[in-house]
Amino acid sequence: MARPMRAIDDRRHGLGVCAICGGSDFYEDFTRGERVCTSCGCVVSERIVDTGPEWRAFTAEERDARARTGAPFTLTMADKGLATTIGWSDRDANGRSIAASSRAAIYRMRKWQIRTLVHSSQHRNLSIAMSEMDRLSSQLGVPRETKETAALIYRKALNKRLVRGRSIEGMVAAAIYLSCRIHKIPRQLDEIVTEARVNRKELGQCVRLILRNVNIKVPIPSANDLMPRISAELRLDGKTVQTAMRIIEEARAKGITAGKDPGGLAAAALYIAGIIENDRRTQREIAEASNVTEVTVRNRYKDLAYSLQITIRP
Repeated sequence: MARPMRAIDDRRHGLGVCAICGGSDFYEDFTRGERVCTSCGCVVSERIVDTGPEWRAFTAEERDARARTGAPFTLTMADKGLATTIGWSDRDANGRSIAASSRAAIYRMRKWQIRTLVHSSQHRNLSIAMSEMDRLSSQLGVPRETKETAALIYRKALNKRLVRGRSIEGMVAAAIYLSCRIHKIPRQLDEIVTEARVNRKELGQCVRLILRNVNIKVPIPSANDLMPRISAELRLDGKTVQTAMRIIEEARAKGITAGKDPGGLAAAALYIAGIIENDRRTQREIAEASNVTEVTVRNRYKDLAYSLQITIRP
């Protein structure tokens, strides 16, 4: 059962007043992860963290048996979120000062704890790689499950010693690119290069290396996966997008799409569909939204129009 929405004190949460109506009463909707103004319904913040448990308990015994501590297991951290840390304060869990006779022993324990965290070269590599993955995923707006898959791909490549002699940034970017393809998230190679700290050639080499040596199933990139993002940027009608997807399906059935860049095919299909549905966009606008050149749009446009025998009205 979902937790009921409740009013909260804006001063305690530091929300101030609503930017729309100036109200100061808000409530939290944990089912949606939103904090909403009670006066006008404006969502003042989203993705709030529900600190409650994700399970249900009907008795005290069940509640005690299912109690847990710490964050959940995750592959996006070098220690998988399972490591412990000895704090630097000289106070125990109850806040009492630690006796002087025990401080030396705790200091030695703390020192060896830090040393063991970065003991192996593989763990040091993961520490750097996961930090870079956090940065790149945040820049690209990659979802959490896609980031988890990318971390798994990188760990498999690290276990096969594929990272040796190559930059960590390149292998991380390649893992994120392949993970986006697995989850059918519209991210092209050039978009990854824009935010990554490697060039296109190095990134392509890392992608091919992982595909050859790591046992993962990566689907072939499709032009239809790029349609929603490109059409949203161009503000095209839904009917235009449907026509473009139908053009791509017909081209795939005739084998025209083999060996062609998905970005160029998507751009050409949207250009043709815009003309058919009277929702025109210029070749330059479509090329910029698709991260391809105008020449590519024209060439793919001619191929599709000729092969599918599409009559284009001037």
